[in-house]
Amino acid sequence: MREGRFMYDLAEKLWPINRSLTGDGVRETLSILKTHMPQLITHEVATGTKCFDWTIPCEWRVKEAWIKNSFAEKVVDFQNNNLHLMGYSTPVDEYMSLEELQNYLYSLPEQPNAIPYLTSYYKERWGFCLTDQQRQSLVSDRYHVYIDSELFDGSLTYGEVLIPGQSDQEIFLSTYICHPSMGNNELSGPVVATALAQWIAEIPDRRYSYRIVFIPETIGSIAYLSRHHETLKKNVVAGFNISCVGDDRCYSFLPSRAGTTLSDKVALHVLTHVAPDFKRYTWLDRGSDERQYCAPGIDLPVATIMRSKYGEYPEYHTSLDNMDLISPVGLQGSFHVLRKAIQAIEANQAYKTKVLGEPQLGKRGLYPSLSTKDTKNKVANMMNLISYCDGNRALLEIAELLGTPIWNLIPIAEKLRAHKLMEVV
Repeated sequence: MREGRFMYDLAEKLWPINRSLTGDGVRETLSILKTHMPQLITHEVATGTKCFDWTIPCEWRVKEAWIKNSFAEKVVDFQNNNLHLMGYSTPVDEYMSLEELQNYLYSLPEQPNAIPYLTSYYKERWGFCLTDQQRQSLVSDRYHVYIDSELFDGSLTYGEVLIPGQSDQEIFLSTYICHPSMGNNELSGPVVATALAQWIAEIPDRRYSYRIVFIPETIGSIAYLSRHHETLKKNVVAGFNISCVGDDRCYSFLPSRAGTTLSDKVALHVLTHVAPDFKRYTWLDRGSDERQYCAPGIDLPVATIMRSKYGEYPEYHTSLDNMDLISPVGLQGSFHVLRKAIQAIEANQAYKTKVLGEPQLGKRGLYPSLSTKDTKNKVANMMNLISYCDGNRALLEIAELLGTPIWNLIPIAEKLRAHKLMEVV
């Protein structure tokens, strides 16, 4: 539970920051993450830069935003909850009636206690979000509406961690840092990715290199791919989009577009053995950055392991997705599953026996010296592993054939290699 508490505490620290596609909130978030990942490097992509079919938007900055009644009382205040202001709202300083104001207010009648999360990145407008209870309590009055914000030529910021291994082949992890104060849909991803980066850096003799990116969703992944897609296509063997990994409800799986990549196979294998009641989605249910990583012509092997899937849980994109929704237990579980997936990829090698026929295990201390009717069960995985190690099947495929988790076979394979009975092909 050590990692779970670390991740939850980190999420609490990041919680108050007003993040968006661009701006100081993203930079502050990355600065805090860097204290836990010294390898983190930040990059800026200037406003107006063409990225495939997209263009980097203006940078957005907001200082304050509120609505006051005729008694100068703030009835809605961005400082109380950064979800109160529609993302990328333009400046305004006007007086208007309640009837006029209603055109700029957004609430959820079906969730009267929730503040909705709304943005308008690519069309200039302004608006305030509030609970429906707040909205219904507003009385006929003359209201002062004030937003001190600006849109200007700046840049989009993203962070990248590269942890080298023995090979230039890479495992790619991606998470996003563009949402304001929400727990499962935003902060769970970056904090789990941070804990994974710390653990990966300590793996001895890593087979693969690891590339971990912290980006604004959609435009950030598009910007990153526009710079690196050729290198990624050449080097990435597996990858995961890390999103909505903080609650302690059931696990979810969303495949890559191909559905048959190593990432897909590993994710299904791990979830089947760790959380067999997981919910399985299809590519048609996509909605996060897997859309970009698996787009035609990009075709990276990226799948998504989640807890409650984005768009599927009632608190999604509202103020109800708060620090009470996520937990150290939920974060720890997601960290555990993703760690298992990475361990499986690292261990997924093809082996070949070095002796003809069945090796004599007893003289090597690998077989019980006393034969009983239970002997076969005690060494079944070892004997079955040896029988499939002809150099044509990797360890994950053998684990699937045996119906056992790959992590049960890893120490056996290592032991057989130590006794020079098998070699990696």
